[in-house]
Amino acid sequence: MRNRTSPPPARKLVTALDIGSSKVCALIAEPGENGELKILGTGQRESRGVRRGFVADMERTEATIREAVEQAERIAGLNIDQVFVGFSAGGLVSTVASVELEIGGRQVEQQDVDQLLTAGRQSIDAQGRMMLHALPALYTLDGLQGVKKPLGLHADKLAVDIHVVAAEPSPVKNLDLCVRSAHLGVEAIVASPVAAGKACLSEEERELGVALVELGAGVTNVSVFAGGMLVGLKSLPMGGIDITDDIASAFGTRRGEAERMKCFYGSATTSPRDNHDMIDVNPVASQEEGTETVRITRAQLIGVIRQRLEHLMGEIANALKELGFSGPFGRQVVLTGGGSELKGIADYAQGVLGRAVRVGRPKMPGLPDAHSGPAFTTLAGLAQFAASKEIDIRQTATSHSAAPKQEGGNVVQRLISAFRSGY
Repeated sequence: MRNRTSPPPARKLVTALDIGSSKVCALIAEPGENGELKILGTGQRESRGVRRGFVADMERTEATIREAVEQAERIAGLNIDQVFVGFSAGGLVSTVASVELEIGGRQVEQQDVDQLLTAGRQSIDAQGRMMLHALPALYTLDGLQGVKKPLGLHADKLAVDIHVVAAEPSPVKNLDLCVRSAHLGVEAIVASPVAAGKACLSEEERELGVALVELGAGVTNVSVFAGGMLVGLKSLPMGGIDITDDIASAFGTRRGEAERMKCFYGSATTSPRDNHDMIDVNPVASQEEGTETVRITRAQLIGVIRQRLEHLMGEIANALKELGFSGPFGRQVVLTGGGSELKGIADYAQGVLGRAVRVGRPKMPGLPDAHSGPAFTTLAGLAQFAASKEIDIRQTATSHSAAPKQEGGNVVQRLISAFRSGY
């Protein structure tokens, strides 16, 4: 057990812990007066005990968490007690709820906003799921949508859109238990799309409309942002591990060797030289058994990769269609996560999806080079979320009366029109 000492009371720290299917990583940072985060320490270990984002082996996951956090603590030269944990497993559900309050034409006061948010909290039906977020985003004054600061304005009716993210209870509880078993307190469990969106999307992108596709090792999260908030998401139980397994199976090699081939020689796009470039493949059988190294062309490797990518991109396209990401609105897609590091994947996705595609990296000054790629977008976003202190109406306690308003029509299109109307 670690010998822990609490940090000095005057020092405010935030610690992010991203528990994925391929890696567990931790980041300790100190918020500055200007809002920027000073990175104090990072840690990373190969994930053991997590499959498709779900905890499958409690003991091994707990040990990996301890190792990653202790590495970050050694680099930072201090011990931490509380962490913000990322949740990237499937089963996430995102909805937008709207609540309305009559205020009789007078100026909006803080107590009106508090009353509205309290009513919003009471009107949310999680349908047996565990709420991870209930974040107020946009206010509406007498039908005028997209108001960010309603205080002091006159209105007959004040309404608010609330972004709700919920998950199946059991996976969240298992993740929470693993972290607490590693002698760490859980400050909050944050949905991966919320964190990743904060780290790699600009405010304007989130307002005008953008799709974020997190290509993880075991899970691909497809989420749509509009009006400054996440308005829909879908989790696909597939990712970079599937490409690695396809390579291992096709060429009779170990997963570690297949991963190396994917990273060093793999690509989503083809070139005339692929038929001439040769790659040595170490077979599963050991050299003691007299098995010789096999040689394949790069074209053969890329063929296996593209076959899996074709299926994955097809599922992503279907998810975007289900989420209402289409027409003039659905023009920008951002890929992030470790899978987006595959060479040429943005060009490949752009051709398949018929939309502008870019690779999103964490926008966070001071990140070590080893943690500055798209594979660490969620980690950086967790730290930024922790430092932002966003209002979460789940903590609202008092009771007031306001009428919940049912959403009508396409939520995505409604939020987009609000921002394009030049409010």
